[in-house]
Amino acid sequence: MVTTRSRQIGGSTFTLETGRMARLAQGAVFATYGETQVLATCVSSAPREGIDFFPLTVDVEERMYAAGKIPGSFFRREGRPSETAILTCRLIDRPLRPTFKDGYRDEVQIINTILGVDQQNPYDIVAMNASSAAVMLAGLPFDGPVGAVRMGFIDGVWEVNPTFQRVAQGTFDVVVAGRRNDAGEIDILMIEGEAPDQAWNLVEAGAAPPTEEAVAEGLEAAKRAIAEAIELQEDFVSAAGVVPRPFEPKPLYGQDVLDALAAFAESRLEDSIVPDKAEREARLEALKAEARDHLAATLGDAFADRAGEFAPAWKALQKRVMRRRVIERGVRLDGRGPTEIRPISAEVGVLARAHGSALFSRGDTQVLNITTLGMLRMTQLIDTLDLEETKRYMHHYNFPPFSTGETGRVGSPRRREIGHGALAERALVPVIPSEEEFPYALRLVSDVLSSNGSTSMASVCGSTLSLMDAGVPIKAPVAGIAMGMIAEGGTYVTLTDILGAEDALGDMDFKVAGTRSFVTAIQLDMKVTGLPGDVLADALKQAREARFQILDVMERAIAAPRERVSPRAPRILTIQIPVDKIGEVIGPKGKRINEIIAMTGADIDIQDDGTVFIGSADGEGADEAARMIEEIANPRPVLVGETYEGTVVKTTTFGAFVNLVPGRDGLVHISKLGRGRRLSNVEEAVREGDRLQVLVEDIDAQGKISLKPIGPEWEAPVEEGAEPAAADAGPHRRPSGGRRERSGRRFRDRGREGGARD
Repeated sequence: MVTTRSRQIGGSTFTLETGRMARLAQGAVFATYGETQVLATCVSSAPREGIDFFPLTVDVEERMYAAGKIPGSFFRREGRPSETAILTCRLIDRPLRPTFKDGYRDEVQIINTILGVDQQNPYDIVAMNASSAAVMLAGLPFDGPVGAVRMGFIDGVWEVNPTFQRVAQGTFDVVVAGRRNDAGEIDILMIEGEAPDQAWNLVEAGAAPPTEEAVAEGLEAAKRAIAEAIELQEDFVSAAGVVPRPFEPKPLYGQDVLDALAAFAESRLEDSIVPDKAEREARLEALKAEARDHLAATLGDAFADRAGEFAPAWKALQKRVMRRRVIERGVRLDGRGPTEIRPISAEVGVLARAHGSALFSRGDTQVLNITTLGMLRMTQLIDTLDLEETKRYMHHYNFPPFSTGETGRVGSPRRREIGHGALAERALVPVIPSEEEFPYALRLVSDVLSSNGSTSMASVCGSTLSLMDAGVPIKAPVAGIAMGMIAEGGTYVTLTDILGAEDALGDMDFKVAGTRSFVTAIQLDMKVTGLPGDVLADALKQAREARFQILDVMERAIAAPRERVSPRAPRILTIQIPVDKIGEVIGPKGKRINEIIAMTGADIDIQDDGTVFIGSADGEGADEAARMIEEIANPRPVLVGETYEGTVVKTTTFGAFVNLVPGRDGLVHISKLGRGRRLSNVEEAVREGDRLQVLVEDIDAQGKISLKPIGPEWEAPVEEGAEPAAADAGPHRRPSGGRRERSGRRFRDRGREGGARD
């Protein structure tokens, strides 16, 4: 039986359907919003033996036919997931994972197949809601539904599920997911937000900035829209007649095991928590080994069957001690108070050959960031379902195993690395100068050298520093901070600059990045429910205070972008030529533009609107290429009586043709080359490639130009009896035309030999 339910949410109708597609899946939902369509399926299987975690897998399968495209790969079929697909997987996983009941260990796989995109409504929100509904249909132990919405801050008003086009007109774009708690209120589980790339310009033009207060208002508005998405799913699941599967959670450890551990180790565990991480971990490992031996002695023969309970019980005891320190005494693992930031250091110019580099450290967390500038042709091409087809600013994040003092896998980036790099990229996008202001492609690499909490936010800080070191005129410095929280019995303590252990043992991971003016990116994951709205608002304000402290340190390292681009970066000039002159600049089969490239060594990129980007390792090559292109696009008029320095481009039996300006040649008759004597051939006086000073004597009705060579070497007649070849010291001399003359000759010789190469 086909079941369908629809509801107006935001600007379009959201429809959920089941019973028509993928009928062998335990839960299958065909979701439509506008004309964007997603098939979400959920399947579970028996747990693996001895597993002590929840094995949830979320996949997003983009089908290029969804946008009427044929894949651009060699095989013309979809390959590895795109960055958008991977980020959407994370968006789905983060709110769903904590919503499954504690103790559930079955294998669960959720697959979202993107069947249609209307280029207006993003598919991520559709997939998030459809995934939640599919889990509900499968009857799994799930405290859902989970609702998700996108909020756009446009013209000072928060809009629900804005289109791509509306988001581009706003100053903030945020995805929020949540569920209903036992009191019937909406709890936020996940936030992923950013200021779009045009946000800075819009704010400068008078648009409302995404301040902490504005973002907090948007989160409250999102709760109302989330409630609508949840009500749609509840109605849908009820109509489908789903019967939840029976589930009896099995605790990971017995209370007697935890009590025995606490009696032996709780007070000693408190004493083992010292500020230095290495010493703290060494003490805890030693105590853990003692506690294990004690538990084995306490349980006797029963320990062999219950050994698997030790690790989760030990973690629970650690968590209890850490949280009690914070709630009761306001003291964290490393001895800091709730609002204290670890010691920060920042330096720039740390790598000799990089265009821009910076080393940023916050406590034990350390990130090396490198900026590389390139021609716009290095812009990344994107072959996905996104509207965006190119990416000029790229941020890559690497997390090697040595950064945590461990061995591990090294290779292609994992989902976490892609997610952290994307977060850092989004934080910087609003302050990156436009292509017109700064005609470079930019690649930033964040190499994590040491990790103990919030490497993604350290990457944001290091990126700002290396960009300024490279001479990139960013709009303003951006810094980031990670916030945590301990929630116990209605008491909420927000922690600034969390450690890795505080992230694992705490209740919130809230990353906030921004300038001194507004927020540029946020990311939140919650592990608890019932959090009052003002707690998040206060966390945003606490994050702003920390961000300002970090910016103070960063600005002491480098106060503003360097006045000039790094001398190791290519120099890029931008000129504008008339659109109808593009063909002339390129020439037949690219001959003319290739000649310019060969003669100057410059890299040239001509856009359809007549914008020309010229890059060169040295300024002279770029300047010369710009001059030559300008001469072609805006040629100097040839007038009778004026003199020109031209190049002999062709010799014939009756004279030599000299190029005066691009596209205009004139003829020096052979009779004017003999200096008073008759020549048997033109090559006795000049050859191709020679430079000549000439005077325009006449331009006839057909536009043919007659020239006369001028200069001291052409005024004195050849002495009686002199051999013509001896005159090489005069007109036959090859003047020192520099790189241009020699390169030009090589280019033409190559053209003659290679034939079709031009």
